[in-house]
Amino acid sequence: MATIDRPIALVVGAGDHLGSAIARRFAREGFHIVATRRRGDLDTLVSDVRGLGSDATAMYSDARDEEQVIGLVEKVEAELGPIAVTVFNVGGNVRFSITETSTRVYRKVWEMCALAGFLLGREVAKKMLIRNQGTILFTGASASVKGSSGFAAFAGGKHALRALAQSMARELGPQGIHVAHVIVDGLIENESTAAVLPDLYASKGEDGIIQPDDLAEVYWQLHNQPRTAWTFEQDIRPFAEPW
Repeated sequence: MATIDRPIALVVGAGDHLGSAIARRFAREGFHIVATRRRGDLDTLVSDVRGLGSDATAMYSDARDEEQVIGLVEKVEAELGPIAVTVFNVGGNVRFSITETSTRVYRKVWEMCALAGFLLGREVAKKMLIRNQGTILFTGASASVKGSSGFAAFAGGKHALRALAQSMARELGPQGIHVAHVIVDGLIENESTAAVLPDLYASKGEDGIIQPDDLAEVYWQLHNQPRTAWTFEQDIRPFAEPW
């Protein structure tokens, strides 16, 4: 039996930066957060959410595994309550030359970006269609629309995710479900990125790096849009990022 009397936001890929920022943004509006990731710390996010006066449920789940995704959505709906909004925020950004991109790498990145998005979107849509309402938000990247040198696997996966989101938006929108895709075109504040790409990171200068909390605001705005004016795609970049 469902036990939560707050609206539920399911954030799949609740990492330490953007995923956690999205969770905190919805928590500030009174949402109960269900935060999932394949591995890593979730205790900090749960503590942050509770500090905002809301609550969170942490679950470890592999978004590429069909049975785990089915079980995740069923568990949330049965034990916590109806999912009002779902955010798919799984990454998969790797860089290899095309001749060094193994089948294993390409398949894994595709599974993370595209297959996982499909599995989550399908299972959540089944529940939302019963109620004829809900929001499904997908995190994209520059690679969603532009295949750059060295990023064949990532671009293939993100292009596929965008196509999935487009198809879902056209099918589910008339049935009351808002599907949207966020293109993140720029570096997000992240210690790991700063360590791996120090020169590029430093070159961005003041306000040249996307702040997770600022980007999370876009996800809240998309969910909060009136039905008369839904956006499918938001293209986000720092002011200094070239088009």
